[in-house]
Amino acid sequence: MLEELRALEKNKTWEFVKLPEGKKAVSCKWVFTVKQNPEGKVERYKARLVAKGYSQTYGIDYDETFAPVAKMSTVRTLISCAANFGWPLHQLDVKNAFLHGDLQEEVYMEIPPGFSKPEAVGKVCRLKKSLYGLKQSPRAWFDRFRRALCGMGYKQCNGDHTVFYQHFGRRIVVLAVYVDDIIITGDDEKEVNHLKKNLSEEFEVKDLGQLRYFLGIEIARSPKGIVLSQRKYVLDLLSETGMLGCRPSSTPIDPNHKLCAESGDPVNKETYQRLVGRLIYLCHTRPDISYAVSVVSRYMHDPRSGHLDVVYRILRYLKSSPGKGLMFKSHGHLNIEGYCDADWASCLDDRRSTSGYCVFVGGNLVSWRSKKQSVVSRSTAEAEYRAMSLVVSEMLWVKNLLSELNVLRKGPLRVWCDNISSINIANNPIQHDRTKHVEIDRFFIKEKLDDGTIELRYVNSGGQIADSLTKGLGGKDCNVACDKMGMIDIYHPS
Repeated sequence: MLEELRALEKNKTWEFVKLPEGKKAVSCKWVFTVKQNPEGKVERYKARLVAKGYSQTYGIDYDETFAPVAKMSTVRTLISCAANFGWPLHQLDVKNAFLHGDLQEEVYMEIPPGFSKPEAVGKVCRLKKSLYGLKQSPRAWFDRFRRALCGMGYKQCNGDHTVFYQHFGRRIVVLAVYVDDIIITGDDEKEVNHLKKNLSEEFEVKDLGQLRYFLGIEIARSPKGIVLSQRKYVLDLLSETGMLGCRPSSTPIDPNHKLCAESGDPVNKETYQRLVGRLIYLCHTRPDISYAVSVVSRYMHDPRSGHLDVVYRILRYLKSSPGKGLMFKSHGHLNIEGYCDADWASCLDDRRSTSGYCVFVGGNLVSWRSKKQSVVSRSTAEAEYRAMSLVVSEMLWVKNLLSELNVLRKGPLRVWCDNISSINIANNPIQHDRTKHVEIDRFFIKEKLDDGTIELRYVNSGGQIADSLTKGLGGKDCNVACDKMGMIDIYHPS
């Protein structure tokens, strides 16, 4: 607590004033946390002063609160670049990041518990810097960080505002920030060290060396490539749910499941939502469970015993391979490819279809999605067409990101689809009545085809990688899908 108070005073976080009439002061509290390393051992204990931001009033002591954080697709794309080009990956951590943000609003806070100084008697703290717990703290910190980096000559990426880059001739340095965790990569080692030095002068920064553990994701690197996994996260989840000793399952969901809104009796909503929420976070490195998780997440508002059984089956599947993760290899290129698929009228509740897509950059899987479509499709071709428009949108975003970083070679984006009707509709220059219901998606894809941005290719169902994102597969097919997506288990005995 004393160390935290010294840091706050050193940073000139507040000044003591009399509370003006008509103003209110937010209260605060101490929060104590334990920092652990990737092995689960205690690294240090930390005390943090947190303002009770829920008592703030919009328009009085806060306005805008949104602050961007790096998309996991962006992080995986940068890791694919590092794997293909042999770039090093560095990680930094900003100490007390939110305390660096400058407050624009007039915010008053009560004297912290345990703080005793004569000049503070009968007064409150007028905050000059942001504090953890305040609604505007993330935005204030990111704005401060952005201004500091732009002052060093770095440009903010339009594709993802949390990515900053700078070119030095043919060399480049790229930085991505997720709140207070920073990843730096590039092929200019001298500039990377210079950037680290500048950041440490501007903020209190801890250099964590090579990227090994980021937001609960374990990163292992060898001459063969880079592996992303969440083994500790999976084992902790199995331990908390009492599933460490369960019998493993070969698949995350029954291929012939008949799940609907009325499957069984009601169960505890809070427990169900917490479990599914943790599984959603696990999907950052486990595309093999994305479809099963998307199915159970449809029933968060009214969970039943049948839905909970599927959640436990996912956990039993995770027990079979807790260390499985994504492998990023060097393929010597940064070509962008996408696979799209749809399962027509698969939802028994409203007969909406399920879209699935996956995007590869440099031969490595960087983005995927399994999602129920927002409207009912009247044919298989229509459902596939909607899935195609989703993957094209995602691929265009990835292309813009890499083009801005100047690491993408010119050439069309290749889209693989296993539905000949959808490909024919896209290539047909004549609009028919039967395609009017997908008119917007059709014109969007046709425009990209005509200007040479994308290239549509047919792939048979056996080679459709996105198949596992739209339906449940059998044990053998599930393993094949994992291999195609580049998933391996480095913890599995050889």
